[in-house]
Amino acid sequence: MAIMKVSRRSALLLAGGALAAPRIADAQANARTLRFVPQANLSNIDPVWSTAVVVRNHGLMIYDTLYGLGADFRPRPQMAAGHEITEEGRRWTITLRPGLRFHDGAPVTARDCVASIQRWAKRDVLGQRLDGLMDGIAALDDSRFEIRLKKAWPGLAFALGKPSANICAIMPERVARTDPFTQITDYTGSGPFRFRQDLFRPGDRMIYERFAGYAPRSEPADFLAGGKQVHFDRVEWIVMPDPSTASAALQNNEVDWWETPLPDLLPLLRRNREIQTDLVNTAGNLGVLRFNFLQPPFDNPAIRRAVLPAVDQRAFMNAAIGTDPALSTIPAGVFTPGTPLANDEGLSVLSGPRDLEAARRALREAGYRGERVVLLSATDLPVLQNLAEVAADMLRRIGFNVDLQAMDWGTHIQRRTNRGPVDAGGWSAFCTTWEGLDVSVPGSHMPIRGNGTNAWAGWPTLPRLEELREAWFEATDLAAEQAIAREIQRVTWQEVPFIPLGQVLPLMAYRRSITGVVKGGPALFWGVRRA
Repeated sequence: MAIMKVSRRSALLLAGGALAAPRIADAQANARTLRFVPQANLSNIDPVWSTAVVVRNHGLMIYDTLYGLGADFRPRPQMAAGHEITEEGRRWTITLRPGLRFHDGAPVTARDCVASIQRWAKRDVLGQRLDGLMDGIAALDDSRFEIRLKKAWPGLAFALGKPSANICAIMPERVARTDPFTQITDYTGSGPFRFRQDLFRPGDRMIYERFAGYAPRSEPADFLAGGKQVHFDRVEWIVMPDPSTASAALQNNEVDWWETPLPDLLPLLRRNREIQTDLVNTAGNLGVLRFNFLQPPFDNPAIRRAVLPAVDQRAFMNAAIGTDPALSTIPAGVFTPGTPLANDEGLSVLSGPRDLEAARRALREAGYRGERVVLLSATDLPVLQNLAEVAADMLRRIGFNVDLQAMDWGTHIQRRTNRGPVDAGGWSAFCTTWEGLDVSVPGSHMPIRGNGTNAWAGWPTLPRLEELREAWFEATDLAAEQAIAREIQRVTWQEVPFIPLGQVLPLMAYRRSITGVVKGGPALFWGVRRA
């Protein structure tokens, strides 16, 4: 079904059909409109409910956060005017800066912040840390609220301002009172753009308009810190699942920016003098193979370990991003390559010679009985689809009974919430990527969480990894953090909550008429101009 839809859409756009032409002409006539091809369809739009990167990107468009990270990844006040820390670090009093308003015109109050933090704290990996530490949170007046902790946590501002999923998006109190495990239906934010829900066409386009009531900070923009100055009246996200369609649209000046160009098309784009290809997210993404701990066969740790000798990270990376070594990094362990906590503890399980026969033998000895393995694949995200194809081939070659099920990304992220057996719509494994910033430290590294039903999809219960994560929060210096990271990696090879597949370094492509693109993380739309 998805392939037929893509082919039809590709034919219409590439042929320059009469239906498409007026929209393109309108966009070209409006120099104040930025046309952007996102990495995937936006199937749900709650950045607290979902960990999907495309949902996070949407959230950064329409919501603001109390703190924002600069290019040095240090938190600085954003919605907050500042904070006071007392009682030996256990009491934070945060003051909002004046002039903050929601898209419906209502002022942002401390009560909105309290409700938003409480909802976010039930879903986010660092939010859950706060939830466990919190001794109370309350509004003191309209512009001030306090967070009381059972013990000091210097990383609180980082947690409230990190750009990685799930973001602590500040919503109106009425919206933030929504159950954390239920998606919101009111998308009123206070960020630099307003989401036009009335114009939302899932699978086609999303419209964002500049929020005239937004009051940016006075400092220069610095990644997610400083003033978010907007120079476009309108940003259109145009969904193009077919890479050839997106490439043609970019070359024909029908769109301005393509978030995830297919590696095979990069040489063609580079030959076009009007197009710039650039590494915007310098931390890249870590490819992962994730297992379901609740259902056979991967509820058995011996079966999960049996897969390790067969994993060829170079094969995964070549399929995902191409054979240019500048676009990927191997070997990759538990933590993002090139970051302070990356290490080689036990890394030979992935970097040593590959041995399919050893994997087959280990699988037999682990007691695998031919259970059907449902491996999910996202057809509209080429990197993930290619990772899944390699994973399916690898698992079959070592003896698994693999059922590769292809679907669009929106359906994929809905499907993986199913905790039931495969015969009841459940799943066994999937491939995805995590942003490098997320998985560079234990605190925000969701794939290593072992807190059962509160963990990321797969839901492992791994007390030792939870103990080590807690120890990292208490580490007093980098040397102590690195020692803990090595032990986390050692335990990961034993428990195998996931398998690292390599670091992907994806490029973005945009027309040279677009200037001011912010580097360091996701595609951002403030500070961007048309030359």
